[in-house]
Amino acid sequence: MKFQAFSIFSFLPIALCITLVNAASFDITNNCQYTVWAAAVPGGGKQLDHGQTWTITADPGTTAARIWARTNCQFDANGKGKCETGDCNGLLECQAYGAPPNTLAEYALKQYMDMDFIDMSNIDGFNVPMEFSSVSSGCNRVISCTADIIGQCPSELKVPGGCNGPCPVFKTDEYCCNSGSCGPTTYSKFFKDRCPDVYSYPKDDATSTFTCPSGTNYKVVFCP
Repeated sequence: MKFQAFSIFSFLPIALCITLVNAASFDITNNCQYTVWAAAVPGGGKQLDHGQTWTITADPGTTAARIWARTNCQFDANGKGKCETGDCNGLLECQAYGAPPNTLAEYALKQYMDMDFIDMSNIDGFNVPMEFSSVSSGCNRVISCTADIIGQCPSELKVPGGCNGPCPVFKTDEYCCNSGSCGPTTYSKFFKDRCPDVYSYPKDDATSTFTCPSGTNYKVVFCP
């Protein structure tokens, strides 16, 4: 019994090291000339002044994960408040997705064929220019959306601090694809023309989903 106990506990540090090695890191940097409040699910949230970086990690198997920026936020000492764009239920450390409009970086780690799936999305609109890229030698992916979408935003989608996607505004199946079948629209083409590698509507998979081998590390840059 002593031998068995010793064997079990002696392997624990090895198992922990394997978990740490396989976890993906995400360096989130604010290059904007203004403060943003970075948000991540999983991960939480953090105020980033110009030039600051926040690093988070995510374990293999993580799915439906998002990183985004919030703007014009006010939080009290308890981390409660509100943001003009990207607000996540009034919390500094997000526990749920943000409210539109928000430019999104999305990922799912160690999925089919041992690959990470990454993308950026304007389905929930646009609030801050963003770049999402891999930083490991085994993968070279760069996805970006830096066009003047707020300045050119159709009037019916324009809101303070951003440009909404049509689904949050009109909430119809045509734009939200609730039935599972929909196609490009005039509004989705507005986003796609300006950010061709970014999701513009829910079925925009063919030109908007990218892969990297599991174990890749990434960076997200606001205002690249």
